[in-house]
Amino acid sequence: MNRILALDFGRARIGLAISDELQLLAHPLETIPAKERPELRVAKVVRDKNVDHVVAGIPRHMNGQIGTAATEVLDFVEKLRAILPCPVVTWDERLTTVAAHRALRDAGKKTRHTRGYVDQVAAQMILQSYLDRRAHEKSAGGW
Repeated sequence: MNRILALDFGRARIGLAISDELQLLAHPLETIPAKERPELRVAKVVRDKNVDHVVAGIPRHMNGQIGTAATEVLDFVEKLRAILPCPVVTWDERLTTVAAHRALRDAGKKTRHTRGYVDQVAAQMILQSYLDRRAHEKSAGGW
């Protein structure tokens, strides 16, 4: 199986995470600056890592509505769809950045030292929830 790539999009940085080849576990990959044509870096990762598809986290409001941040992610998703040879899907990522900060803090990491890494951990959380849902639906006969 090919890997799955996940993105945690932010105005300053985009965190990337990638699955193992069995599509069971998510691993942090890298953080790329959002201002430096990130779609080109994502395209290179997709080619180099033989990615099956990309999962982009959509930061919905707690009531499920889409706000400004989600609209920016959707715009980026459209850029990716225009240049990538694989599908790009969206995934609800409510509170993943908060959870990533908490997980790093609980692991004893200082906030100022995790700035570049927290986006990768958030992408990892997005991807792991996506992988877990796929595995659950597959076992239930849904995929």
